Amino acid sequence: MTLRVAMPRSADRCSMAVLASVLSGAIVVGAATARAPLLVLVVALALGLGALVVARPAWAAYLLTGLTPLLAGIDRGRLVPALRPNEALLLLCAAALCARGIWNLRTGDRVRPRIGPIAASLVLMAVCNSIVPLLWMALRDVPITDDDVSYAVVLWKYLALYAVVRAGVRVASQVNRCLWISIASASLVAGIAVLQALDLFGVEGFLDSFYAPFGDTSLVTNNRGSATLGLAAATADLMLFNLALVAALWWRGAARLSLLAPLGALFVAGTLASGQFSAAIGLVVVIIALGLLFRRARLPVLLGLVTLAAAWPLQSVIATRLSGFGRVSGLPESWVGRLENLRNYFWPRLFSDYNFVLGVQPSARVPSPRTLALPWVWIESGYTWLLWGGGLPLLASYILFVALALRYGWRAGRRADLEGVVATGVLVAVLVVAVLMLFDPHLTYRGSGDLLFILLALAAALEARRRDASTDPRTATADLVVRPAGPPRLPHHEHDGRVQR
Repeated sequence: MTLRVAMPRSADRCSMAVLASVLSGAIVVGAATARAPLLVLVVALALGLGALVVARPAWAAYLLTGLTPLLAGIDRGRLVPALRPNEALLLLCAAALCARGIWNLRTGDRVRPRIGPIAASLVLMAVCNSIVPLLWMALRDVPITDDDVSYAVVLWKYLALYAVVRAGVRVASQVNRCLWISIASASLVAGIAVLQALDLFGVEGFLDSFYAPFGDTSLVTNNRGSATLGLAAATADLMLFNLALVAALWWRGAARLSLLAPLGALFVAGTLASGQFSAAIGLVVVIIALGLLFRRARLPVLLGLVTLAAAWPLQSVIATRLSGFGRVSGLPESWVGRLENLRNYFWPRLFSDYNFVLGVQPSARVPSPRTLALPWVWIESGYTWLLWGGGLPLLASYILFVALALRYGWRAGRRADLEGVVATGVLVAVLVVAVLMLFDPHLTYRGSGDLLFILLALAAALEARRRDASTDPRTATADLVVRPAGPPRLPHHEHDGRVQR
């Protein structure tokens, strides 16, 4: 006897709908693969990365920390419409984390973000660089261009990066991985910068194809190590920030000197390969800051010796830059051009009609005359950019941010645990940017600006974890321990805690 089980009609309809959807999807994918296989590959890769971030949120921080220095120099719209590749990656990670948060709502899980003083100062800066100047332009009946809107969202983009990293990183071991991923990625950038500056192994030809800003190949063949950021000054900043991390790891015994010393030398070489006078100034700032923070003369002396050793193979690059001081003015040619641009295009408008009070406009560039090769003239002074893009409110909010970040870095940078390493990076990065803002808007430089906001997010995660540990001993933070064979590992119980969101 045959037993037949009748399936409900609703189940039949559901099964048929699923089958129809699968078949339709297969047909669409097959047709798309035949017509645009590269597009299908990109979409599949994006879906795979999105799924990875949904399942493992820390991968958002890993991907952004490791890939941003390698992708940020590719022009906007070259590979991804209207975006740089690192911006598209940030958007993908943010969307994946939002999808995970929405899915977790069904279990009653609620996200309770904590906005500390430093994060609040960053939000205030973004408001003063976007809403304030745009409202001021509207009240004066000044046309708001697409360029103004594009520049008005720059700090919000960095805040989104901060939020994604802060949401993805939960335990100290993940912070530790982010630091080593940053060091590994920066090491690759440093090697490319040195080879580019010395014109070795055809590196310039590779950079011409993908990393020439606005297609101007002369900017990657001018004996300066712009590497994969397309901007030599940004490359130097990235080297300096990672040099501080390496020095902090070494000072706390987190890895052998045989591992960290070559990395430090490579970052110093990458800094010098950038061929920027501001990079040399930044290197001096790093050496002094680390010496004062650690209260030891040995570290500055060691970094000085490393600098001399790294400068030897880069003598030609250094000699080319020093030749600029032979001008009648006694200033390098780049500095003379920077002053002329400020005097001719920005300062007259900024300091007329009290425009410096609330700013001129968010856009930090003006169309260049036909006599210049580039289509734009940019503001090459960070503090002029602050007044131009948001007036006195933006300048005041930036000073507040610097004060808060330096206070945190100085206080927490002396800790002997992982937070001390991150705080050292924050202290050095903020101090270097504050000094070099005299020359250029280093705060928003691609690659290095991203790392600054990543370090701030990592510091916020560790600070919150330490605060939670004071009330719940089960989430106590473990110190970094020496692992001579390679990067430091944290005790196993570090994986059990969670940062309260």
